[in-house]
Amino acid sequence: MSESTNDPESLREGSRPLRVAIIGHAFMGVAHTHAWRTAQRFFDLDRTPEVALLVGRDESRTRAAAQRLDIAEIETDWRRAVEREDIDIVDICTPGNTHAEIAIAALAAGKQVLCEKPLANSVAEAEAMTEAAQRAAGNGVSTFCGFSYRRTPALALARRFVQEGRLGEIRHVRAQYLQDWLSDADAPLNWRLDKDRAGSGALGDIGAHSVDAAQWVSGQQIEGVSAMMHTFVETRPVAGTAEGLGGSAAADAPRGPVTVDDAAAFTARFSGGAIGVFESTRFALGRRNANRLEINGSLGSIAFDFERMNQLEYFDGRDDQASQGFRTIQVTDAVHPYTDHWWPVGHGLGYGDLFVHQVADVVAALVEGESPRPDFADALEVQRVLHAVEASANDGSRYTQVGQRGDA
Repeated sequence: MSESTNDPESLREGSRPLRVAIIGHAFMGVAHTHAWRTAQRFFDLDRTPEVALLVGRDESRTRAAAQRLDIAEIETDWRRAVEREDIDIVDICTPGNTHAEIAIAALAAGKQVLCEKPLANSVAEAEAMTEAAQRAAGNGVSTFCGFSYRRTPALALARRFVQEGRLGEIRHVRAQYLQDWLSDADAPLNWRLDKDRAGSGALGDIGAHSVDAAQWVSGQQIEGVSAMMHTFVETRPVAGTAEGLGGSAAADAPRGPVTVDDAAAFTARFSGGAIGVFESTRFALGRRNANRLEINGSLGSIAFDFERMNQLEYFDGRDDQASQGFRTIQVTDAVHPYTDHWWPVGHGLGYGDLFVHQVADVVAALVEGESPRPDFADALEVQRVLHAVEASANDGSRYTQVGQRGDA
């Protein structure tokens, strides 16, 4: 092993790589690995990240993933990974029910921690993680939660417009996250459909992104909600029993229960007086990844849809009435957030590039001795909103205040 790296001062000094352990090697693990490898090729980072270790429960699958991703070492026990003195950053890309235990142990071991969203499966777990983060902060240790859509240049530009006062007083927030990958009633069960592992369904999986983006762009916090949640397909074929089958054969495969929501919808009140409408579903046929946000103010409006991620729609109410209308801004110029590090004007970015921006921001903050954002405390506030939505839906859409400390 190389020199001990647990001293936060070592992150800001010298030229050795920042060694990263990726916990989990599925979808998010691959996305994060790509980002850690790519960021230094486009951004001027003072320290170079190095993916040193891949962690997974099954040795053969983890080894195969490591070979595919060109990662030299693997581990099957995350506890040994977080204890290694040559690891600087622990990157948690596992299901939500594992986040708290791994993150708290990593922080106790002096590691910087990046954790995928939602932060945890409950407010109580998120509070415990945030308390551990606050204790570790005294020793120069930082936390970060992976709300990657904040790193979309067009959304970052929307936030800039709000901060500059271009929208005036914020009045309406509309957020939709529409997918369709579960529309087939015979799509097999997976961990995202198990409440014990995922915490919730569409609400936590994609609705969490909408909550974070709406609060971040608007600059206001959600204070109360009135919600409904629904499960359209209550049983699905058990994974491994229906692959390759179609028609009645798939329908006749052994089925197990779906224990999470397929869709969630809620209205919200914001701290600055705005009202909001939110919808998240994995049953909107034809919508592959329509992560949408519209904000209306007294002076103007912005509208964004991730299916056109390089564009921002902007309406300026101060324009002459004869020429008023939404204008489409191609967010690819060097004056736009992040884009000066990439391709010539007009060439656009993609989904994976958001994670590259995330890595660049994390490394810059660590080197400068600052706390990357969003941190665990920010993510806890999103968790409280998700909890209030579930509480309201379970109580027949009754208006529910977003809880404070101890609301589990």
